[in-house]
Amino acid sequence: MRGGQCGWCEAAHRRNSITPKYQLTREQAVFLAKRNVVDYIYKSAKLEGLGVTYPDTAAIFVGADVTGVKVADVIAVNNLKHAWQFLLDTLDVPLDFAYMCRLNQIVGGDNLIYNAGYLRKLPVSIGGTSWRPDLPEEESVKRELNALEQLPNATERAIATMLYMIRGQFFLDGNKRTAMLAANRVMIASGQGVLSVPVEQTQAFAHLLVAFYESNEPEEISAFVYAQCIDGLAL
Repeated sequence: MRGGQCGWCEAAHRRNSITPKYQLTREQAVFLAKRNVVDYIYKSAKLEGLGVTYPDTAAIFVGADVTGVKVADVIAVNNLKHAWQFLLDTLDVPLDFAYMCRLNQIVGGDNLIYNAGYLRKLPVSIGGTSWRPDLPEEESVKRELNALEQLPNATERAIATMLYMIRGQFFLDGNKRTAMLAANRVMIASGQGVLSVPVEQTQAFAHLLVAFYESNEPEEISAFVYAQCIDGLAL
């Protein structure tokens, strides 16, 4: 799996080994997402290091005033709310380059992220590693997203898409949020649950992510995501 950013895509084509943890109808998956959306937003916020509690997140979600929370963190939570609404309204829209950019535009809206929704043209660094992602090339990203869309196993496709987008660092910020939303578009549309990193697993996920950045070997982190980060309904 060394070489191109989406090396796992080719391996996934060969083995297609992940068995879906949940087999829901789309309606059931949408119900799950709507019922727990505040929790999913809170988990995303904590993964990004935002200074919000769960009660803060719930209050921001319903438009209530909060104290002691940075304006930027309030905007970030509101943007995640709007991104989830967009996701649930567009489950039949292809997960292509335009969709990915639109998600980042929503995540970074209200001037939260500079040039949100557009591929970055500046180098970026990543905390915890000296590895640096290449500048993204639009045609290459389009090809890789299209290749990922061909994976028949939706759970594997969601995880592979998320990891490809995170490692690619296509935008100046909001890449993990954008990638996890894209993964959930796949999961929910296919009735295979919802993907989120539990707060108590944030440190473990970050450790595995640094290793993945450096190696481009996704087996360990993908196994972790499958085991620890998929939510569903016990039917």
